[in-house]
Amino acid sequence: MSDVIPARTDVPRRVTILGSTGSIGCSTIDLIARDPESYVVEALTANRNVDALAEQARRFNARFVAIADPDYYDALKTTMSGTSAEIAAGPEAVIEAAAREADWVMAGIVGAAGLEPTLQAVRAGGVVAFANKECLVCAGDLMLDEIAKSGATLLPVDSEHNAIFQVFDFDRRESIEKIILTASGGPFRSTSLEDMRKVTPAQAVAHPNWDMGAKISVDSATMMNKGLELIEAYYLFGIPEDRIDILVHPQSIIHSMVSYIDGSVLAQLGTPDMRTPISYTLAWPHRMTAPSARLDLGEIATLTFEAPDSERFPALSLAREALKTGGSAPTILNASNEVAVAGFLAGNLGFLDIPRVVAETLDKMPVGAIGSVDDVLSVDAAARQVTEEIMSDTRVRV
Repeated sequence: MSDVIPARTDVPRRVTILGSTGSIGCSTIDLIARDPESYVVEALTANRNVDALAEQARRFNARFVAIADPDYYDALKTTMSGTSAEIAAGPEAVIEAAAREADWVMAGIVGAAGLEPTLQAVRAGGVVAFANKECLVCAGDLMLDEIAKSGATLLPVDSEHNAIFQVFDFDRRESIEKIILTASGGPFRSTSLEDMRKVTPAQAVAHPNWDMGAKISVDSATMMNKGLELIEAYYLFGIPEDRIDILVHPQSIIHSMVSYIDGSVLAQLGTPDMRTPISYTLAWPHRMTAPSARLDLGEIATLTFEAPDSERFPALSLAREALKTGGSAPTILNASNEVAVAGFLAGNLGFLDIPRVVAETLDKMPVGAIGSVDDVLSVDAAARQVTEEIMSDTRVRV
């Protein structure tokens, strides 16, 4: 994490939102809408949601608007007619949006698709609010190298990493014993393996505490999200894998903790609302008023904790092993999981088959070094193909 000049408070902040129509993007838009005079929207991007993107762009007079799928260019151009915004389409347009001059960029594109735009935002050297854990999972060393070169500041948006960031003593790392990532346990924390075999996509996306997109919700249900967050934490905070613990905390009130060598454990608490960590990054290095419900511990009364069940949630072990293996293993893990989750959501794969397919992909794929973005993209594509082949095998239960 590099030092940057504190954001000026006498002029509006110029902001860009990559993935503005997704869950994180919409929460960011909600915060900006509550104090519109404090922000100038430089660029907005979306994948295919033309109507929502155009509504946001018109509302905030965005200067540059990009749709990732070029098939939707004409629709976006028509919808944005009469405005002064620049309109563009395709993956290159999203990267261009990330490169535009801005004080603050929200990297909110889910999955490996967010890698190149996020790297471009980092290269611009400003403040990047980082909601795409897959970028560090797929290309952690590359991302850190680009941050070192550009002087960019990476602020974690994931509630767990944002919590750690708030209580992590960066100036006295030697005093830190370990970090503790909390996990809600998802909707199937106490569900039997037999019942988990029958889980439907609708059940898997119904998270008990958080309002998230479908892919992230499924990752939470399999606990793969916590495995990816473990890898993300390793790169963000420079803490070895064996000093990163995972603790199930069903109430999602304590968002994560840092344990110090004197026995102190510092935690960040709050109601489960992504607008809290987003607001922390949006106002950084200051704080801003956010609309999240205020925490009433007296009303909650009880906070509980338990160790994760590795038998029912093997994704955690897969992630730890991928991190320890290093090289391209985390890239393979992430790519395979994205394909398997998509297969599950499409009804082509059983819920418990998700980690099984990922494990088979990791077994079949050779692990090599990652030295460039091209390496990441090559491994990612190969892992997706292998996963698709495994899923199409007659042994896959559907």
